[in-house]
This record gives sequence, structure tokens and C-alpha cells, in this order.
Amino acid sequence: MSPFENKGLILGVMAGTAGLSLVLIWYRKIRKPGAALRMHAFQDINSVGLQNEAPNEQGAVMVLHGRQLQILEKLNGLLLSMDELKREVEFLKEAIPKLEALVRNELQGKGDAQRVSPSHRATRRRKAETASGARETTSSEEAESEGGYLTAHTDSEGDSEEEKRCMESPYTVVKSEEDEDLFNFLQQVDNLHKGSEDDKKEGFRLLLEKEDKYENCVDFLWRLARAYGDLFEMTTDAEEKRKYVTDGKIKAEKAVQLDAGSAESHQWFAIMCGYMSQFESVQNKIRNGYLFKEHLDKAIELKPQDPFLYYLNGRWCYSVAQLSWIEKKVAAALFGTPPTSTVEEALQNFLKAEEMHPGYSKCNYVYLAKCYKDLGQKNNALKYCDSALSILSVTNEDKEAQKDLEALLLTLKL
Repeated sequence: MSPFENKGLILGVMAGTAGLSLVLIWYRKIRKPGAALRMHAFQDINSVGLQNEAPNEQGAVMVLHGRQLQILEKLNGLLLSMDELKREVEFLKEAIPKLEALVRNELQGKGDAQRVSPSHRATRRRKAETASGARETTSSEEAESEGGYLTAHTDSEGDSEEEKRCMESPYTVVKSEEDEDLFNFLQQVDNLHKGSEDDKKEGFRLLLEKEDKYENCVDFLWRLARAYGDLFEMTTDAEEKRKYVTDGKIKAEKAVQLDAGSAESHQWFAIMCGYMSQFESVQNKIRNGYLFKEHLDKAIELKPQDPFLYYLNGRWCYSVAQLSWIEKKVAAALFGTPPTSTVEEALQNFLKAEEMHPGYSKCNYVYLAKCYKDLGQKNNALKYCDSALSILSVTNEDKEAQKDLEALLLTLKL
């Protein structure tokens, strides 16, 4: 209602009230003596206060004017209330769509978190039940230096633990459209990582496109390091391998610096250190070996339920156990304390991975067989050779493991 219409309404009410007053005065002048009782009744109906006012005409006029003012005040208050109500209605019209979007995002965020976050036990149980079918066989290869030092890596470490870490990140609950976009993007990259070589290349390309936008996002960075690892495995050119591992190590190290509590960041920094050993001097190979072990231990501390980490630890222990006396002396001269481990320790880590995830990988079975062979337990070695033979060779690692397996069977069956 406009201010002009408000004023018109008020003037109309005033004019009407004045007219009623004049009619009442005229009526009192001509009323019959017996009409006093009826007038009294009329006053009772219109106002309780009029029955106590002075009976003279001047007093009646004053009372009516007072009542006019009261009516005008009430009308003015009513108009103000209507204006305020109108403003509140407009506010609600604007707020309801925003409220609807907020509620929808909140519900969607909770649904997404329950679908993927490790903090939601029901979903974790569903993933565990289907892990054997959905998980890509995880394995790793080892390129040994002149000193036999470890170079451990993997084609695919599986989806369960890395995805869980992502969901434990600040992106567990979608709080904004931007967060939701990142969440969906990371899911897409994880799916591509589990696919073919072309899928992995596509995932790497997508990550590079988003690098400027998410350069300080921990969950983005360790995935980018992982993608560099994928490319490292797929190429055969030595210079390309060096470039991929150098860039990947930088990304993983930055992820560790941004969040020391990210298990995947430590894991992929350790793996990059293992890769780097192929291109370093003996001194740097040993240094990278120490870094590998340091960050692998941290990853296991943060994520003790991941069998892949125990497999990697077994590889490190086995490689260190194979170091010659002179290699240990070189390490001691350079770093004070040489790395130490035994075949028994390596065996326990491989068994731990198998216990946590039976049939975990072809490579794990091969190294179990190697450990038992070195410990003189031929029957157990043959047992795990048979287990390894039952797993098809899918990844490059599996193919390398198959070669080791064939050579191992020749020595066991002599």
C-alpha cells in the first residue's frame, strides 16, 4: 500500500467519524425524554467508557473527539503493522529459495559423506564386502642399484585406502558448490587410475589442467604424484622416466609439507624416493632409501589397515637384507648408521599383507616364496609359487613377477 493511499484512507475515516458525531448531536437535540434510556444502551454498545461521560452535549462532543483520536491511532498502528508484514513477506520470498538450496546441499553433503567416508562404518563394510571384486590387484616392482638398494613402486595400490583418505579430508562433507566440484573431480580421477593405460593418461591430463586451481590441495597433489607414477611405469624412455619421477617427487613432497597427517602423501613421497634410486649416485640412492623408510613408516602409522603399505615395507626389508657387507659399510660411512633388516622381518610384512587381504597380489606371493626359499623352507616356497601361478598377469608388475616366479621355480625344483 503506497503512502498516498494510506493518507486517503485516514482522511476518509476521519470524515466518516466526524459525520457520525454531527448526526449524534442532532439526534440528542430532538430526542424525546424517554429516549435517554435507549441512548444509554447505544453508548454501551459502542463504548463502555461513554456511559460514565458528562450528559451534556459539549461533553459528548469531547468524548467523541477523543474516541476519534484513539481510532486514528489504532488505524495508524494497523497500517504500520501491514507495512512491516509486507516487508517480512518480501524477505521470506527472497530467503526461501536460498534456504531450499542450503537444505539440499546439506542433505546431499551428508549423503555423499555416508557414501564414501571411512568415518561411516556402514559404507566401509559395504566396500569391504566388494573389495575383492572391485579392487585392482596392487603390486610393485623393484629396480636395484649396483648396491642392491630398494626401488619400490606400484602400478596400482588399489582404491580402498586412498579413496578413504580423500573422504577423511575437508571434502568429506560437501559444504559448497566448489567443494562438490572438487569431490566429483577427485572421484573421476580415482576411477581413471583404476582403468587402462589410456584411462591413466586421461587422468593425468585432467590433473594437469586443474593444477593451477588446486595447487595447494593435499588430496589433489598426492593424486597428481600418483599419476606421475603411472606415467613413469608406462613409458620406456629413460629421460621421460626421470622427468616424471622428478616432478612427481616434488608434488608429493609439497603434499607432505601441507599436511603431515596425510598417509597417502607420505606413501607417494616414499614411492617417488624409490623411483629416484634408478637415476641417482650410490650416495643419493642410500639417502633416498632412508627417506623411503621414514615416510613409509609414517604412512603405516597413519593408515595401519592398508595391506599395500606392509607389502612395500616387506620389499624394503628384503632389499636391505640382501645388501652386501661393503654396501652396509658405505651406508654407515655416509650416514652413521646403516639400514638393517632381515628376511624374517620381510616375511612378516608379506604375511601381514596376505592376512589383511588374502590373494592380495601376484607380487606378494612371489616375495613370500622368495623369503621361504632363503629361509630353507622349500615346501612353503612351492606353496606360494602355486598361489602366484593362480593369479593372471595383468599389470607390468605382474609380468615382471611372472619372470621372477619362473626363475624361482627352476631353482626350487632342482
